[in-house]
Amino acid sequence: MVSRLTLYTRAGCHLCEQIEDLVATHAASCRLVDVDADTATRENFGLRVPVLTCGEAVLLEGRIEERELLAVLKSLR
Repeated sequence: MVSRLTLYTRAGCHLCEQIEDLVATHAASCRLVDVDADTATRENFGLRVPVLTCGEAVLLEGRIEERELLAVLKSLR
């Protein structure tokens, strides 16, 4: 089970909405964080959303394909 995933997104981002749906379908759990909620998060990830992390490691960002997500999730099991 992958329980340390975080997905950084922002409202109105169509790429974010697409990956949120894929993560909800394929990952057991994932914390969602709005990059615009605080300055530090916005500075770190604001231009790169969506960004999927595991702990401190950035796994995927930007335009994320379903096959890429599945490969990453498989590697974390």
